[in-house]
Amino acid sequence: MSIAFVFPGQGAQTIGMGKALADAYPAAKAVFDEVDAALGESLSSLIWEGDIETLTLTQNAQPALMATSMAAMRALEAEGVSIDKAAFVAGHSLGEYSALAASGALSLADTARLLRTRGQAMQSAVPVGVGAMAALLGLDFETVKAVAAEAAAEGEVVQAANDNDPTQVVVSGHKAAVERAAEIAKEKGAKRAVMLPVSAPFHCALMQPAADVMAEALAGVEIKAPAVPLIANVRADAVTDPDTIRQLLVEQVTGSVRWRESVEAMAAKGVTEFWEIGAGKALSGMIRKIDRALVSKQVGTDADVKAVSGA
Repeated sequence: MSIAFVFPGQGAQTIGMGKALADAYPAAKAVFDEVDAALGESLSSLIWEGDIETLTLTQNAQPALMATSMAAMRALEAEGVSIDKAAFVAGHSLGEYSALAASGALSLADTARLLRTRGQAMQSAVPVGVGAMAALLGLDFETVKAVAAEAAAEGEVVQAANDNDPTQVVVSGHKAAVERAAEIAKEKGAKRAVMLPVSAPFHCALMQPAADVMAEALAGVEIKAPAVPLIANVRADAVTDPDTIRQLLVEQVTGSVRWRESVEAMAAKGVTEFWEIGAGKALSGMIRKIDRALVSKQVGTDADVKAVSGA
């Protein structure tokens, strides 16, 4: 049996996430303390006692979800489960940063600051209301790429942004173009087209200003070779070279999240079990739709940690 550790992206955030881990494991509490210190504010108070609207702001959700994932990692380590248990790490969008922190490629403090910068840059890249995202259900990635090309014919941007699983592809871009794509998708047999409650059109060309910001930010931090290979979002293949990782993190801002292909790549390399480290179970749901033979386990609470570690 080969295991991959996978890390959730935006949308998994909830008030109170990670609190049980912090209460049960001093090493998990230390993660939140270090992230608070790196950001110069009490993000942990917002996570545990704040309101969901403020937590959901991109600049808060991104470091908060990473902190929760890293708290789960530290709890696993306290129970004797190290990163070496995994054959690969991977993360969905911001989760890629969590994967890099978990595998020792990025320091925790640098990761928190990078994600705060990333969240702010992604939010400010496009004025609120100009962009949108929609989940197209029931069409495959190639069909959605064709839908996006047709919808963008009027000079506006719309791209296939997230290839989540065989039944769900997300498009991102100018609001009117995304709405056109949703209508075209229905004409081509999509079961549903759901506009997503997001504040910016992530993973499309409109994010280029944010990519420029991240290129500068990433140039100023040390990236080490990860302890286990990273399956990168934009390549859906394993990488370990620090300079390559740095470049792919920049490309990721405007590029597609190739999650379906990433899971398939790990399965092809012998992975049979996926541990979703952190908040929620969205990735586990996607993995089941990609290949029902694959096993998924959530590791987001102290009870989860004890269950998978045999403690």
